[in-house]
Amino acid sequence: MIDILVVFRAEDAVLDFLTVLAAPGREETRVLVCGTRETIEPPPGEELGPTLDAVGRRALPAGAGHEPCDVDTLAAWIGATAAGRPARVWTHSPADNRRTRGRIGRDAAIAATGAGLPVQHAVGYSPYLQCVSDEDRPLTRQLMRLKAGFANQHCGPLLTAEDPELLVDTPRIPAAERFFRCEPEERDRLYALLASLGDEVAAVADPWEFHSSPYEHARLDATTAWIARHHRPEAGPLVEVGACEGALTDRLEHKGFRVEPTEPNPSFRQRLAERRTADRPTHPHDLAALAAQPHLPGTAYLLIEMLYYGQDLDLLDDLPTDTVHVALEPGALARTLDPWLARNPTWTEAERLPLVHPVVEAVCNGRAYLSKRGSIGVLLRRRTTG
Repeated sequence: MIDILVVFRAEDAVLDFLTVLAAPGREETRVLVCGTRETIEPPPGEELGPTLDAVGRRALPAGAGHEPCDVDTLAAWIGATAAGRPARVWTHSPADNRRTRGRIGRDAAIAATGAGLPVQHAVGYSPYLQCVSDEDRPLTRQLMRLKAGFANQHCGPLLTAEDPELLVDTPRIPAAERFFRCEPEERDRLYALLASLGDEVAAVADPWEFHSSPYEHARLDATTAWIARHHRPEAGPLVEVGACEGALTDRLEHKGFRVEPTEPNPSFRQRLAERRTADRPTHPHDLAALAAQPHLPGTAYLLIEMLYYGQDLDLLDDLPTDTVHVALEPGALARTLDPWLARNPTWTEAERLPLVHPVVEAVCNGRAYLSKRGSIGVLLRRRTTG
């Protein structure tokens, strides 16, 4: 049996997979370092010193290396390494908060599964989402000393790295290495849960589990009730920016409101549009486009759980409405909206209320649990002049 470790940087093989390298009676191991496209062949035998030296020699300074490999490259590389022999693949978690590792965890699993090889994912690093493991391997004191010594000898500059993708600190040097297996749908959902924008997050339908999560149901119901308390359906349309697949849109329309949903992500927009009739269009605009060409006037604009991506909040000044509903988790609200609102002459806060409180909730059919950080609604009114 050949153990194939697929990692982003060479040091990952020791920091996340030392118990694999140190497994008693291991037959043959190969480490595929995606960042540098190198294969490391640890020396045979159970002495770890030569193996750690071989890996350490490939450890690079911060910023060196390349982007992760794509699925086709990984499939060819894994196939050539296995060369028809019995093999198993070890790789990062698709839910690793370091997106370089998360992407490799997903893509290496796709490549290995396509070749009929079993895959074990390291739980890895994720401060918000924790995967339920299938196998836990606590390090002995001797192994922990070896791992810490390796970090000190070969990862010195990374101990103070500012880039969280490269930083090596205590949470990234686990004293117990935990591993799990997952099905393809579970794997893709785990990866999408920690993506932010673009095709990656939309690779699966309903990535944030709006339709099955009790927390999300409570948040959406509370948000709907909050908006309905301030507006009447006959007063005019509500423009929902970043409507995703329409979980809030559906609730508001069920209450009789006319909603103009906008969604720049084509996959989300298509899923939403497929449920709507021709007289209820779905628009492709993001916040910047809506402000640049203010052609969708509304009784209110709804910016619900979408101001997390560095948008210029001054764009709100150009929206064709006098009322904006914003909802954000408390930390993001304090970091972004509050400082902007304190210096903005155009908008005033008319109301602030908690919509839902934080909870810890199981996701991905119980494979993981996630901190849901709560949501606070802020009602903004345009200041009158004169």
